[in-house]
Amino acid sequence: MKNKTVKIGLLGVGVMGQNHLRNLSMLKQVEIAFIYDLDKQACDKISKIYNVPVSDNLEGDLKGLDGAIIATPTFTHFDYIKLVSKYVKNIFVEKPLTSTLETSKEVVKLAKELNLKIQVGFIERYNPAVVALQNVINNSKNTIAIDFSRTNKVSSRITDVDVIMDLMIHDIDLALKFNGKVDKIYAHGYIKNQMIEYARAIITHKNGSFSNILASRITEKRTRNICVTCDDKYIDCNLLSKEIFVNKQTIEQYIDNVSISSKIEIVDVRPQEALLLELVDFAKLCNGDDVLVANECSGLAAIEVANIVQKQILDSNNKQSKYIGVNLCQL
Repeated sequence: MKNKTVKIGLLGVGVMGQNHLRNLSMLKQVEIAFIYDLDKQACDKISKIYNVPVSDNLEGDLKGLDGAIIATPTFTHFDYIKLVSKYVKNIFVEKPLTSTLETSKEVVKLAKELNLKIQVGFIERYNPAVVALQNVINNSKNTIAIDFSRTNKVSSRITDVDVIMDLMIHDIDLALKFNGKVDKIYAHGYIKNQMIEYARAIITHKNGSFSNILASRITEKRTRNICVTCDDKYIDCNLLSKEIFVNKQTIEQYIDNVSISSKIEIVDVRPQEALLLELVDFAKLCNGDDVLVANECSGLAAIEVANIVQKQILDSNNKQSKYIGVNLCQL
């Protein structure tokens, strides 16, 4: 479809909303129609910085948009999706899709009924290190297991969701993307002030591979790591430093059957702004292009897994290790 300027409205000008606004302002193909937030003072201040209009009549201003971005607190996602969908067909919603499994299912149903194009903000899919890692995995022999680690001391800006919905949800999405459909799940964690702040999940996938996921908001050290064990190599990916190291043996070493330390290859990772790339895809979606993005079904699939992880940790009667199955919407 011919490229045209797309009109996009932004709901929410918190930390993530401002990140969206900063990146949107760099896209020539995007016209920022308005920003909206319940915090009018913050909205007015940010409006002056970026020279964008503030919406005082959200429903009226939604009319005529090509797309809308929902970067509001998680518990408001469902209500805003329902409101926006009355006037806008292309909707970007920050992760997680909604705050509950039930409302996420409702969004999938709504998208089908109204023919909505929904993109969920799984930004790690656009992390250049993850993109490079996917290429290495695609050229590897039999992925046996992937270990995900995402830790950080609790952020004061996140108060409405636990560590599973805040941090682990990113790696749940990547686990489903890399390893496919889920067979069984086992999880345990630590609860502080009635909120899960530390969680571990072991996922058995239908293709026989494993995903081991750690997420913590009580760990002093900030980490974002993905380690992949394959038949022919071991891949160590640091999402923060954007470094990937591949340990593997040469063909000659296999033939000679000699015990020698494997060689290490460094994968070239191009520095790129993940959120900018994500929004470029959303602009294409708004323009009617056929773009492969994390849609509402991807969002629901991650919520389904997250919901089971939460239930296992919160269930005080779950005294024994117990695997639970899950049926995903689609991948």
